[in-house]
Amino acid sequence: MAPIVPPDTVVYGIQLPIQAQSNYFVEPWEKSAGTAEMAAVARAADESGFFYVGVCDHVAIPKELVPAMGAIWYDTVATLGWIAAQTTRTRLLSSVFNVTYRSPLVTANSFATLDALSNGRVILGVGAGHVEKEFAAVGASYDTRGKDTDEALRVIDAALREGAYDGLAIEPISVQSPRPPIWVGGGAPAAVRRAAKLADGWLPQGTPLDQMPDLVELYRRERGDDTGDIGAISEWIYVGEPAWDLDRPALTGQPEAIADGLRAWAKVGVNHLQVRFPSRSVDELIDQVTAFGSTVGPLLNA
Repeated sequence: MAPIVPPDTVVYGIQLPIQAQSNYFVEPWEKSAGTAEMAAVARAADESGFFYVGVCDHVAIPKELVPAMGAIWYDTVATLGWIAAQTTRTRLLSSVFNVTYRSPLVTANSFATLDALSNGRVILGVGAGHVEKEFAAVGASYDTRGKDTDEALRVIDAALREGAYDGLAIEPISVQSPRPPIWVGGGAPAAVRRAAKLADGWLPQGTPLDQMPDLVELYRRERGDDTGDIGAISEWIYVGEPAWDLDRPALTGQPEAIADGLRAWAKVGVNHLQVRFPSRSVDELIDQVTAFGSTVGPLLNA
């Protein structure tokens, strides 16, 4: 399947706030926010030219991990379906969906349905997972998760392409042809190989810039050509000069300076960036999303 990012272009997306409240990345204001704020951010991204809105995936967090990971993880498919009704253009990305937690035929039906309901805007981002007790809770195997992910991808690919699998009809048929694009998440070499051989793109989960060239080379070598969409999660970004302590390293200042910093990712082969913005409120996040889309985004491809 051909890449979906236009040639010689860098696009950008955002992870939806509030939906996942891991203490690794949640902002304090999100903990008292809800669906109205989620919808407002999704609409702002849609109106500001963001290529996708991403939604995370966990089912049940072990209690001992809650202090770090949080307990709030809205269901991925339900949330994406709801976001589809709030938006008109932005793509809907699962970032990332653990396919071994469900039957691959259930996943194929869910994402074909989402694609039909959204008029062809779904990207199925998948991952192998990492929380061992969560695997046990849903009846999946932690030890064989890599092999199981590979097999699930083969079944999902066939089911989405054909609308059927092994004599079973699986409909509705997705709008995108031959199927919705699949991106594989993860930064380990095994994930890169999986993305190259079984998917249409790679979605690193926080891989730093200095590690990207070797992994991009591995991706190209395993894929056997220079096709495929390659992503990254960017540095934190604040458009303008913040009047408060961001409490983290970030690209700040004028749009050209921010765009110039982000171009470093494109130079190593990245063509889709998940951007992220420090914020003290939903209004500030929306302001940043809007400012980025109107002033920084157009400069990435100037």
